[in-house]
Amino acid sequence: MIQHPNRLPGERIDFWASLPFVLVHFVPLLTILTGIGWHDWQMLLVTFFGRMFFITGGYHRYFAHKTYKTSRVFQFILALGGSTAVQKGALWWAGNHRLHHRFTDTVQDVHSPIKGVLYSHVGWILAPHADPTPTEAISDFTKYPELRFLNNHDFIGPWALAIGCYFWGGWSGLLVGFFLSTVMLWHATFLVNSMAHLVGTRRYATSDSSRNNAFVALLCMGEGWHNNHHHLQSSCRQGFKWWEIDVTYYILKFLSLFRIVWDIKRPNPTAKEAALIADGAYDIGMFRFHWDKATTRVASATQRDDLLEVRAEFSDLADRTLEAAERLGAQTRGAGRRERTETTV
Repeated sequence: MIQHPNRLPGERIDFWASLPFVLVHFVPLLTILTGIGWHDWQMLLVTFFGRMFFITGGYHRYFAHKTYKTSRVFQFILALGGSTAVQKGALWWAGNHRLHHRFTDTVQDVHSPIKGVLYSHVGWILAPHADPTPTEAISDFTKYPELRFLNNHDFIGPWALAIGCYFWGGWSGLLVGFFLSTVMLWHATFLVNSMAHLVGTRRYATSDSSRNNAFVALLCMGEGWHNNHHHLQSSCRQGFKWWEIDVTYYILKFLSLFRIVWDIKRPNPTAKEAALIADGAYDIGMFRFHWDKATTRVASATQRDDLLEVRAEFSDLADRTLEAAERLGAQTRGAGRRERTETTV
């Protein structure tokens, strides 16, 4: 199989290592033998949205972005709860997510759509390149031995939840409350990496392809307001408008009433008014995304010795075009804010 031009060495999917992940998708079909009751569906809702909060409110907004503060005890609870989602440990998840933001939509981004839609959705976690925990990116949390323990023994949470589902609901409870819920949780979470970079609207001219997607936001408790998030990564609240439902933020605000969490970061009012596409900011993120796809395809299709000279000329022109576009993006980033200031004066 030909390697995708934007994928790095080690980013080829390992079929045999991926087999258990694939087989888990078929386990819920065993409910044909057990039947499904209303209590199983109730268990599914609890385990789906309960674990979704630990991913969105814990792994993402706390460990990856530190958008609020909490105690060491609740920090451990967030890490343990997140591990039940079968998405590895908090250090692995948050470390890779920080790298995603550092290198968004470049070849160093582990799950950018420029490496393929299916790869950005699920393929990247099935490649050897994604196996190690990027400790250098998450060093502020690796100092906690309990977090290192959970990260190195990330099977504890899933096994504990699976056993609990079996004792609570029998075989059907295990199949629906754990296995089906887990598969749904995987792909709902993965939609943030794929769909939220491909389908939706863009309010801000970020340097990446992030979109605001209401469907993903409802399914993932607020994570679908992805363009907002990429614009202001330090904000705990990702739904900036009143109608942008952000259930994760609402839960964290409720917890703050009891001082379980505190110092929740809200969107900076000034930053919210910067880089607005509607106010004239050039959408450099969309230009870069499509420009990269176009230039990559040209380069891949012209791998011939007799085209070396013209390929070099094309590459130089493409680089200069991108540089000009980035200068345009930088100069128009505060256009709307400047216009409003001048009007007020």
